[in-house]
Parts: sequence; structure tokens; C-alpha cells
Amino acid sequence: MKPHDTTTGLALAFALLSLWLASLIWLLSADLNHFSLAFIPVAFLLQTFLYTGLFITAHDAMHGTVAPGYPALNRAIGSVAIVLYALFDYRHLQAKHFEHHRHPAREGDPDYHDGRHTGFMRWYAHFMLGYMSWRQIVGMAIAFNILHHLAGIPLSNLLLFWVAPALLSTAQLFYFGTYLPHRQPAEGYGNPHHARSSNYSAVLSFLACYHFGYHYEHHDHPSVPWWRLPSLRQNTQLRKRTVDNSPRDTTTA
Repeated sequence: MKPHDTTTGLALAFALLSLWLASLIWLLSADLNHFSLAFIPVAFLLQTFLYTGLFITAHDAMHGTVAPGYPALNRAIGSVAIVLYALFDYRHLQAKHFEHHRHPAREGDPDYHDGRHTGFMRWYAHFMLGYMSWRQIVGMAIAFNILHHLAGIPLSNLLLFWVAPALLSTAQLFYFGTYLPHRQPAEGYGNPHHARSSNYSAVLSFLACYHFGYHYEHHDHPSVPWWRLPSLRQNTQLRKRTVDNSPRDTTTA
């Protein structure tokens, strides 16, 4: 891990948490009648993207890459991020995530499908049911009613900028971080991680899901933070091309 990784990791985590909170406060208190119709979908998508950033921050904290060498700080940041995301229990989620890394796309992987329903919707439903708890649902319902009835936040603002973005971000994370990389190819899995990476450019990869699509690289090097995955993938591809293009010894005895 490079010396500046802790500074960069903390700066990015703080920026994502701050942007999410500031935009949420502003959007929940905004009078939507004062904005054009074009503003609402843009704000909705931006809030979804920031929600995904919350989870990515918690995910990197689980791997110790938000503040390398400071496990208590990683745990604190990850716990805050994942509670804000959807009232998840950090330690429980971390344990399940490590099981995913130990048994990717096979029996024992909590993120994998049930063995029969491999399509997106059924797999996504199975995935969500495996992570949601009744405590979360009750807690989110209580928070929703407090914000609506006691804080006076309009129902439309809550649904558009709090509920819907959080739900859509789970689909975004599942699609780019589980479904696409861990689907079984027709020719079968070709590596022990049972994972493959997207071929998106670095910019598109970031917009899609904070480089979560570079998934083989993440499984192969889980100690690399999300923002360094593009350079890791570039180096991996360069080494592969070098090996593929290297002259082979065709002499025979």
C-alpha cells in the first residue's frame, strides 16, 4: 500500500459522506415546485450515485482500504457509512462479505443465486432477502415516519430522494458487482475467483459503479481501494498482452 493511500482514502470517504449528506438535506427540504421537471431526474440519479458511494465506502472499510493501517478508524467510517445507507450491521455485513470472497460464485457464497434461478430479477430478489432483516425494515419505517410526520418533509421528497435512490443503488451494486461479474459463462468459470471484469473505460467504470465492475482485479487484490482499480486493471492487461505476445520456444529435442 502506498504511503498516500490513507490520506486519499480518508479524503474520498469524507467527500462522499459529506456530499451525500449535504445533497440529501437540501433535496429533502427543497420546494420541488420551484424547479423544472428536468431537475428532478438529474437530482434523483445524482442521489442514487452518492448512495452507491456510501456502500462502496463501507465496502472498502471492510477491506481496510479507507485508512490502511488503522483498523479502528476503518471500522468507524464503515459503520457510519453502512448505517446511513440502510441501517446495516457493519460486523454482520463484513462477515458475509468475507464469505463471498472465500467462496465466490459457489456453495457458501451468500451473494450467489439459489442454484436454479440465475436470471437477474430472481437472483436479485434472493440476494436482497439474504441481506435484509426485519430490524432494518422496522428501523427504516420509523425513520421515514419521523421525517414525514414530525419533521414535516413532503412525501414526494422522501420518496424521490431518500427511498427510491437507496433502492435503485442496491440494484446498481448488484448488477455491476455481482450479476455481471459472477454470472457463469457458457464455457464455465475460467479462474478461481469465478469473476470477470467489465471492459468499460475508467470514466464509464466510475460512473457505472465506482469501478466495482473491475471485479476480477478486486477479488485478486482485495487490499486495493476502489479508486486504484483502473490502474491495477491496466497493469494486469499490459502484463497479459506481454505474455501473449512473447516469443515462444518452438525448438524440439
